[in-house]
Amino acid sequence: MDDDLVRLPVLGRILRRRWRLLTVLAVLGALVGAASSLVLSPGYVTSTSILLQGPREPDQILTETQIATSSVVLDRTAAALAWGVSGTDLARSVTAEAVDGNVIELGATAETPEKAQQLTDQAAAEYVTFSTQLAGNSGDAAAQLQTELRETLQQRVTATNERITELHNSIANQGTTVESVQISTELEALRSALRDAMTNLTEAGETSGQSKQVVMGPAPRPAAPASPTLLQLVAAGAALFVLLGIAGHFVAARADRRLRAESDIAAALGAPLLGDVDVPDIGETPAFRGPLGRLRELVLGRRPWNAEVRAGLDEHAQGVRDQRVLTRLRAATSTPSQVLLLVPDDDLPAHRVADRLAAAAATDPKARITLRVTAVAVHRPTVDDAGHLSGAVVVLTSGSRTAWELVGIAEACADSGHAVLGAVLAYRAEPVARERGSAPAKAGAAAASSDSAMAGSA
Repeated sequence: MDDDLVRLPVLGRILRRRWRLLTVLAVLGALVGAASSLVLSPGYVTSTSILLQGPREPDQILTETQIATSSVVLDRTAAALAWGVSGTDLARSVTAEAVDGNVIELGATAETPEKAQQLTDQAAAEYVTFSTQLAGNSGDAAAQLQTELRETLQQRVTATNERITELHNSIANQGTTVESVQISTELEALRSALRDAMTNLTEAGETSGQSKQVVMGPAPRPAAPASPTLLQLVAAGAALFVLLGIAGHFVAARADRRLRAESDIAAALGAPLLGDVDVPDIGETPAFRGPLGRLRELVLGRRPWNAEVRAGLDEHAQGVRDQRVLTRLRAATSTPSQVLLLVPDDDLPAHRVADRLAAAAATDPKARITLRVTAVAVHRPTVDDAGHLSGAVVVLTSGSRTAWELVGIAEACADSGHAVLGAVLAYRAEPVARERGSAPAKAGAAAASSDSAMAGSA
């Protein structure tokens, strides 16, 4: 195919001639999208926020998110809900992540809005309960240890203060000097620093003991399922399959190696082009057999999607073109003669053209030539021996054969002793209604007149 493939008319041709196939692909894609919704559609999703009070390190917040989705919390949640599922089943539905600050967002997914809300609230409540119990169990030993450490530090601070007082008194007894005043000032500053350190230690211990988790509010009930929904997946599947079908047509057209240029066809056969004739397009394709064949015909239609269809000619113009082909064929043979018309066995438009040319030669007294139509298999072409025949003419539809297939037909003609006199191309054309009052005799007389009756070559 040429660069015309990228033009919009080609897309329009695909839509017009392959709309049945694209419809089937859309239905198939919708079914695939509906089936994938069982795996990809999350259902209804909601979440709630939990505030972690007190100073927390990033590692501690990460630990809290893991505790929120631990097996203990999920097992307790499953037991409290009594839905007939286990904590392991809920592990795929409950998530927890750290957000800005000391806040954990706990989310849950369910098949209904009510269940999603209940699951989120219950999981948050069980997490707060378990985290509080965990902190209480481990807090007794930690509190005792902190108390012992605080008492030890207090004793050391008291001893240090006493030592500072002794030093201060000894300096005072030695008299007042500049050095003694400076030392006394430094000792009092040291005493004040110790007192502030003890105060901060006491406040930190109290704050650590008061740290806990608070649910900032109940989870909102979701009003609509989360994306991707069933409808979105169905629409996406249908659109994707239609686009793949269109892309497949473009790729197949790009890979198509069938010849359409008249010069290429003549070069492959090694013979000149005797002319081109139009055949009314009635959507012909080889008949499909069996139920599957009829189904294929129903889906794909009876016309190749990329077949070129010309504007139709009336009966008179078609007769003129047929006569011009016969005139050129007479010039290429000795008269009277008999010529073999070779037609590919699966090329129905070419068969119609060959039968029409044979009938025109048989009814024209000036033809002095006999045409015999013979079908030839293009995959393994075999042609009868020449005998008394003057040569062979290949009749084919434009864009229906590759170069190697035409070379195979030419070689089969050479093996049988036939000289390839030329080729006749058939082009599909729009059917033209016969005008009222027109007589077949008038068309026949015009066709038998001079070749100059119609401008242009055949």
